[in-house]
Amino acid sequence: MATEYSLRYSDGVSNNMKDLWDYTAKEFLDSDKMSSELQGTTNKFLAQLLKPKRIFEIGSYSGFSALAWYEGTIDTQAEIITSEIEPRMIETTKRAISKYGMQDRVTLLEGAAQDTMKTLSGTFDIIFVDADKEGYEGYVKTALDRKLLAKDGVMLCDNVFSRGLAISQQAGKDYLRKDMIPYWIECGKKMQHLNEFCKNDSRIDNLVLPLYDGISLIKWKTGVEV
Repeated sequence: MATEYSLRYSDGVSNNMKDLWDYTAKEFLDSDKMSSELQGTTNKFLAQLLKPKRIFEIGSYSGFSALAWYEGTIDTQAEIITSEIEPRMIETTKRAISKYGMQDRVTLLEGAAQDTMKTLSGTFDIIFVDADKEGYEGYVKTALDRKLLAKDGVMLCDNVFSRGLAISQQAGKDYLRKDMIPYWIECGKKMQHLNEFCKNDSRIDNLVLPLYDGISLIKWKTGVEV
């Protein structure tokens, strides 16, 4: 109810975003991996507010979030790099890039994200982590160690609650499919390690918000040399 109400009074879900979201929800049984429509418009709003020149996304899925970043950076004409390892989602992202005319600014890099990150140069104003949960801590560490995050940039990590199972293994049992509970329990353990790492890393400030499935905002601490 609250989500529908929020969408009704929020701007930002374009016809193209709605079209891609509906297509993904219809075509893929695991479409709950995709950002919600409200989260998509949140990302778009953040991009309009922060005015990034470069964005790096780990986990493109169907290209929905890349489309949100693309539409949110019309003014800055930001370069957007998105990465994906699953063959079916690579093809779906390619479809989205072509269908919605994102070829001018969106680059899809195929393969394991850790390998992709080793090929990147320069810094990114926004880094969005929304991929395999067991890889999150490594992705954050690599982004920090290689200083891929710009001095005044922000890194967003999605799903840090893991359907609530990072908080309690009793969470989610009323609405998750029974066969998916063991998977989300393991994801929850990985997210708990990530959250502890981010809390204790002296280089960064970390803000965990109870939005969507939990989202962390990470920035460099003031005075840290980047």
